[in-house]
Amino acid sequence: MARELKLTPSESVEVKRSSAELLEVEATYGPGGKPAPPHFHPAQAERFEVLEGSVQSRVGGRERELLAGEVLEIPAGEPHQMWNSAGVPARVRWETKPGLRTEEWFSAIDRLHREGKVGRNGMPGPLAFGVLLSEFDDVFRLAVKPAFLVRPTLAVLGALGRARGGYLPR
Repeated sequence: MARELKLTPSESVEVKRSSAELLEVEATYGPGGKPAPPHFHPAQAERFEVLEGSVQSRVGGRERELLAGEVLEIPAGEPHQMWNSAGVPARVRWETKPGLRTEEWFSAIDRLHREGKVGRNGMPGPLAFGVLLSEFDDVFRLAVKPAFLVRPTLAVLGALGRARGGYLPR
């Protein structure tokens, strides 16, 4: 049975297939979205195929619009962002290889939404993100500068978040 997981106030994924080798989801991007933070996956490649609508992507600093039928492949370690700035929803087939713990990452974010542990803007706060980003460092890392400060800062935020109530969904 497919599971739908909420990632942001306007984005969700429906899990189609999940294994250590492959995670395949169908993502829905609501209209008028904003770019996700620049990020990368240290040991995973991603493939996006737009099924309906359009999405914007920024890969390695290069921005482009992807229309229905177009495909974008992102190698492991490449910083990127994806969002829907159009006025209509978009649907995207999204594959992550290998799947590793990406479904767990999505489930943890979804649980924060379900438990109401998000701010008025619908996004988890810095402590919750600190916990998530330090816990799931193997599948998701921020691509922000200065890079040498990111991991220690996330470790501190993660420790504070755990001390203040866990934040990490069980």
